[in-house]
Amino acid sequence: MPLLLLASLVWAFSFGLIKGQLAGLDATAVATLRLLCALLVFLPFLRRRGLPARVQVRLAAIGAVQFGLMYVLYLRAFAVLQAYEVALFTIFTPVYLALLDAAVEHRWHARHLAAAVLSLAGAGVLLWHAGVGTGAVGGFILVQGSNLCFAAGQLAYKRLRPRLEGVADAAIFALPYAGALAATAVASLFTTDWTAFRLTLPQAGVIAYLGIVASGLCFFWWNLGATRVNTGTLAVFNNAKIPLGVTVSLLFFGESANLPRLLLSAALMLTAVAVAERWLNRSKTI
Repeated sequence: MPLLLLASLVWAFSFGLIKGQLAGLDATAVATLRLLCALLVFLPFLRRRGLPARVQVRLAAIGAVQFGLMYVLYLRAFAVLQAYEVALFTIFTPVYLALLDAAVEHRWHARHLAAAVLSLAGAGVLLWHAGVGTGAVGGFILVQGSNLCFAAGQLAYKRLRPRLEGVADAAIFALPYAGALAATAVASLFTTDWTAFRLTLPQAGVIAYLGIVASGLCFFWWNLGATRVNTGTLAVFNNAKIPLGVTVSLLFFGESANLPRLLLSAALMLTAVAVAERWLNRSKTI
């Protein structure tokens, strides 16, 4: 759980940097550069010896879906949606996570689904606006595709990792980033004019930070944390970055926030974790 919280906090601080420094840049190019930085961080730790080829391919495929395709769909949504609409539509990820887990396990975990729904409600009360724009349908589909990719990747890594005995996470995590970079690089061939792509020095610094820390370290921490908690708690933390992001914007970036909504959101998130972890009653199971 601490690793999931740490990653969520870093992502909460990253929202202000993206909004302030990278507006107007080609989104797929930015994603490609971020994932390139992430790959370079973990490449020196890569140890492929003794790792079956099929496992290496599976790890690369997980990264291609969870990070690569997720980024492509998520960032394309900004072309037809307002930023708050994108944030609002991402809150369904916990429910997808709980449903996919139930489908894979062939068993319903009502406690996990309840925690996911509470998490959805906690994020929803904070992000809900009265109306959405004309591009909402197409944008909604793009974001849900992104949500499904991120949820599926987390579960796939969570299920695969225990089978790799005697292997450190850092020794294999370059493989998911390699798959992710391949996915975004291919997408950029159709969406990015690389000959016209230019970065200022501050923008290059922000992308380096986002690639090394927000993508590189945080995705690593996230998937490592995912292997240490149950699916219900993992589902809840998929939305934890939303109230954390609003809190950071309020405290550090001078933005306004609806305090009652923020407090209600935090209370619902905490209740969701309590349900997932059985804090309310350790002697009963749902």
